[in-house]
Amino acid sequence: MSGGVKRRRPSSFRLYALISLMILLWSLNFTIGKIALREIEPLLLSALRTALAALFILPVYLWKVHTEKRRLEAEGPECLPRVRQPWDRNELRLLILLGVFGVALNQVFFVLGLGNTSVAHASVLMGMTPVQVLLLAAVRKQERITLRKLLGMIIAIGGVAWLNASPGKGANASLVGDVCMLLASFAFAVFTVAGKSVTKRHDSITVNTFAYVCGAILLLPLIIWRGAGFDFSAVSGSAWVSLFYMAAFPSVLCYLIFYYALTFIAASRLSAFSYVQPFLAMLLAFPLLGEPITSSAISGGALVLAGVYLTERG
Repeated sequence: MSGGVKRRRPSSFRLYALISLMILLWSLNFTIGKIALREIEPLLLSALRTALAALFILPVYLWKVHTEKRRLEAEGPECLPRVRQPWDRNELRLLILLGVFGVALNQVFFVLGLGNTSVAHASVLMGMTPVQVLLLAAVRKQERITLRKLLGMIIAIGGVAWLNASPGKGANASLVGDVCMLLASFAFAVFTVAGKSVTKRHDSITVNTFAYVCGAILLLPLIIWRGAGFDFSAVSGSAWVSLFYMAAFPSVLCYLIFYYALTFIAASRLSAFSYVQPFLAMLLAFPLLGEPITSSAISGGALVLAGVYLTERG
């Protein structure tokens, strides 16, 4: 939140319970997405998820604006212009870029990848985002690649190669699905790097709300195209609940928890929790989907996460 609002620090138990819930909900998203894909085709699912997420995050944004306005009114009328920062043309172009990459392409490739690979591969490959963020930031001269970071990238890429080259990679995994997951990760990396300049003037909730609305508008033709001949009445309750889950929890609630926790603990410390996510996703997929936990997934995942760790700490 912007405006320097001071929050009372929660107890350590409550804070880490919220972070654990966030990791659990994100990890479960891979399995839930698989369940939804049994009845809703990928392009339609990604578009519906984006549209619902935009609807869910809009009230959060409006509540933020309302509470910020009331707080500034209490401080004095001269503070009211701070409630809304105008967007310049450059930022509007960036906003469209964020909507295209961070929302539209990210969601489409994520769902396409999830439908064509295993939960183990999907969760590990999405963990490659920090490495891709570093590469993009280096191209834009925002970051310098040190020897340690380079070593981390090589190890992470080696882990990805091992996932696909190993004979025991699992029947549910495929190269097409893995490539889609890497593209989803890349799209989110573009969102992360491009969004840095926008978030200097606009708070994270505002940026994400407008990005989701932009992404939803961009994916609206998919809803019309893929939904025209789709029998919505044949979709079961479990598939609808899965769609609701994907839109409400990973896309909105987890994001709110993340930024809430970020006000109390360092980003590096918070990001450390994400290393648990791929392995937790594998453990959840085993009883819920019957996906086996293969040795290549564990070893490849360990290599990727070790590489990401070196990259982030380099």
